[in-house]
Amino acid sequence: MTGYHEPVMIQEVLQMMRVRAGGSYVDMTLGGGGYAEKLLETLGPEGLVLGLDQDAEALAFARERLAKYPNFVAVQSNFSSLSHVLDAHGIREVNGIVFDLGVSSHMLDDASRGFSFMREGPLDMRMDRDNPKTAKDLVNHLSRTALETLLRDFGEEPFAARIARMITERRQKAPLSTTKDLEDLIFHAYPGKLRHGRTHPATRTFQALRIAVNDELGALESALAQSLDRLAPGGTLCCVSYHSLEDRIVKRFFLGHSERKQTYLDKQDTSRTVVRLLTPKPLRPQPAEEDRNPRARSAKLRAAEKTVPLQSPPDR
Repeated sequence: MTGYHEPVMIQEVLQMMRVRAGGSYVDMTLGGGGYAEKLLETLGPEGLVLGLDQDAEALAFARERLAKYPNFVAVQSNFSSLSHVLDAHGIREVNGIVFDLGVSSHMLDDASRGFSFMREGPLDMRMDRDNPKTAKDLVNHLSRTALETLLRDFGEEPFAARIARMITERRQKAPLSTTKDLEDLIFHAYPGKLRHGRTHPATRTFQALRIAVNDELGALESALAQSLDRLAPGGTLCCVSYHSLEDRIVKRFFLGHSERKQTYLDKQDTSRTVVRLLTPKPLRPQPAEEDRNPRARSAKLRAAEKTVPLQSPPDR
């Protein structure tokens, strides 16, 4: 099994994580094991690296790749179940957590998974094959209004209304079953002068359906909250995102827990978890990495360090 992408901005992530001997670290999006391998190499024989992924194929690949590391544990799970996974392994706190969001290169390259409009395959898009909901279900059964909302909210698609109308008209004749069916429909839904731009017309719709099928944004919000709760003081949370919806969630989460939001005037919640922003602005890949790894071009890295809660000043 090949095609797993190389970890994006790995040196920057390692610098932010400040890996320490004997520490515990979580790779929330294990994939082919790229981040986990670098963490294990830096960590040495002590400590632990726990990898989560909901895709059984990715787990099998990573387990084989990292079999030489006795301090590596891989678990099939959505990262929204982080607390449950840590509890099951008797772990209360960890020293670092990294997310590499989105879909893996391997999934995009596998036509049978249905993630890419560049390869004909079934309209699937499930990261977890046990998920009963597929992209085909959404495309063929959601109402026109619901489809339009999905494409606008999750894909930021400017022609959401037109695409939703054409989908509902087309499926009255025959269901849309393949990625080619949908890609062709979207291509013709776009105005002629916009069909051959830098971004393929189907890009935003495929993104929106993938996000909806896998509840990616809801899972991310839940996982961020659990991650901060389970980080030890001084621990680091790193998030690499690839589109504005993910990055916006991470940005707002970090800002909402940042030191400047917690002041001595906030006496109602003195135990509130606080973070120190390590990246006031997101880091972007160096040009050499973008040239070497095209997937890195849209990446943004945000990182924050968990601090001890601020306390209210004594009453005067």
